[in-house]
Formats: sequence, C-alpha cells, structure tokens
Amino acid sequence: MAFLSNISLPCINIPPKLSLSLSNSVSSRSLRLPFCSRPQELKEGNGVWSLGEGVSKMGLLALVSASLFLVDPALAFKGGGPYGQEVTRGQDLTGKDFSGKTLIRQDFKTSILRQANFKGANLLGASFFDADLTDADLRGADLSLANFAKTNLTNANLEGALATGNTSFKGSNITGADFTDVPLRDDQREYLCKIADGVNLTTGNATRETLLCR
Repeated sequence: MAFLSNISLPCINIPPKLSLSLSNSVSSRSLRLPFCSRPQELKEGNGVWSLGEGVSKMGLLALVSASLFLVDPALAFKGGGPYGQEVTRGQDLTGKDFSGKTLIRQDFKTSILRQANFKGANLLGASFFDADLTDADLRGADLSLANFAKTNLTNANLEGALATGNTSFKGSNITGADFTDVPLRDDQREYLCKIADGVNLTTGNATRETLLCR
C-alpha cells in the first residue's frame, strides 16, 4: 500500500537472552536488515535481532497491515463528516434532520429514512440502495451521481433537486413522488415514466405530471 511504503521500522536492540541463534545452514557472516534506518548486523549472541526474530517481526507487521482492511462491511462506513462517526447504513433514521448538510458519498444503504429531511443537502455520490425514503423531503438536494436503485421513494418530495445522467433510479418505487423541476436525461425520464403512478399527498401533484410524461 502507498501509505505503508513510507513507514520505516526502527532498529530494535534485543537483550542477548532473547536473541535467537542462527541456523547452522546460515552463514556466520553479518546479515543486514533492509528495513532498518541504518545498517545493523545480525550475529549470534550480539544482542541485535536474530534472523528468526526479524522474520517474526515482519510477519506481525504483515498481519497488522492486513487487519486494517478486514473491517466488517456493515461498519466500514461510519458516516463521517457532518454526521460524526454514527453509522448511517442499515439503520432506522426515521425523521432525522439532514437538511443543508454535506453528505458526499454517504452510505445509507438499506436504512429506514421515512420522513427524513434532506432539504438542500449535498448528497453527491450518496447511496440509498434498497433504503426506505417514504415521505422524505429531498427538495433542492444535490443528487448528482447518487444511487437510488431499489429505493422506496413513495410520496417523497424531490422538487428542484439536482440529478445527473448518472443518478440511478433503477428498480425504485416512485409512487406519489414529486419530481417537479428535477432535470432528467431523456432516457431517465422515459424509464421513470414507465413506472410512475400516484399523487403526492403533500403537494397534491401527480407523479406523471411532475415528470412531464407524455
């Protein structure tokens, strides 16, 4: 890893009693540790790392390095930024107020976000895959590159939200959702019009009309 390449391990002196003797198959001439900040010699009983000790330390380093990346996927994204360290994936966040917050690439996968307030929030690249956004307020939010695949947007208000060609709504439920003044690519609009139905209970606008379906 890039960040690991900058780590230099200090040369640690081991007391003679802890030093491991070299194998008979290993030459008695000095060996140099490439990861020391300065050349160090390995000799039998000289109080410096033995070959076995060096291998042990290197193995431990590899184990620790690997553990940095073996994180429980469910906890891999802890919200970060404006939402502190609270987990936002797979959580019940009903009625939470995220209005005006910067939530770039936030992970809300499978979360319950009924009546949550995202008005004016920056949700660039955020993921709402399989989340429940029933009655959510997304007015004026930046939904660029966001993922709403299989998301429940029933009765959600997206009026004036910013969507891009890469904002995904595939497999989502948009019954009663209000898309008034949401800029959509032609193929996005065509797809949404095929599944559009219902009237938004808050605004009174029919979903098909807000999408300008023919």
